[in-house]
Amino acid sequence: MPINLRPAIDWDKYRTLTLERRDNGVLLITIAEPDGAPAPTLTRRHTEISHIWRDFADDPDLRVAVITGRGDKFWTVEGTDGIDEMLANPGNYDNTVNLIREGLTNAHGIVDCDKPIVSAINGEAMGSGLATALLADISVASTEARLIDGHLRQGIAAGDHSVLIWPLLCGLAKAKLYLLASEELTGETAERLGLVSLAVPPGEVLETALAIAGRMAAGPQHALRWTKRSLNHWLRTATPAFEASIAFEAMSFFGPDLVEALQAQLENRAPDFAKPRPW
Repeated sequence: MPINLRPAIDWDKYRTLTLERRDNGVLLITIAEPDGAPAPTLTRRHTEISHIWRDFADDPDLRVAVITGRGDKFWTVEGTDGIDEMLANPGNYDNTVNLIREGLTNAHGIVDCDKPIVSAINGEAMGSGLATALLADISVASTEARLIDGHLRQGIAAGDHSVLIWPLLCGLAKAKLYLLASEELTGETAERLGLVSLAVPPGEVLETALAIAGRMAAGPQHALRWTKRSLNHWLRTATPAFEASIAFEAMSFFGPDLVEALQAQLENRAPDFAKPRPW
């Protein structure tokens, strides 16, 4: 009999994620925090998403996870809340270290969790939400969803997932086009490029994702998990590039371009990155 040294899972600690355990072993995770939430709440959401995959993996009664957003948004970061504080204290070392640690934990948590994870991308997805959506084993997007990797718009090197998985999903040429030019995609375009598994009409996203999850939950669990683990070795070979991108992202938090991007957002104008930089 295997010995379990892990403490009991406290599912009640999650405040920005709504959790629904279904009888077929599917865990439905809904990103529940409304738009315009204060900065501390957004920070907590970032923390919670990085921790939930370990808890999901350790719960013996759960087989598949489905993650989705509420209403017509999957994961957004809107408004100017917290920008004044960031401008007053740019490049906060402790905050940067924690942000990067959680980004690594989220990505590795999804990749290393042997149980399947399905994303139901019901609307706009950006930031850590986009990372979660595209790192999921199967991604079902609304044809009208907006997928935005906004790192470069903020003067920050792309580092939380795109270097790890975009070249594998859609090829290096397309990855460079959409990342370096900071172009957003619709779910329909993302499916055409191979960036998501499926694109379906807006009203069918969650239903489709849950149906796929249900089929996997009814399947042979060890065979399923070992197949995922084997396939994800393709992602593990990209770990050095991923961690380099995370390091460059961290450096960006101490640079002047982030300050300019934040100031421009506060003033509702386009950022000016024209000033020459060394190197």
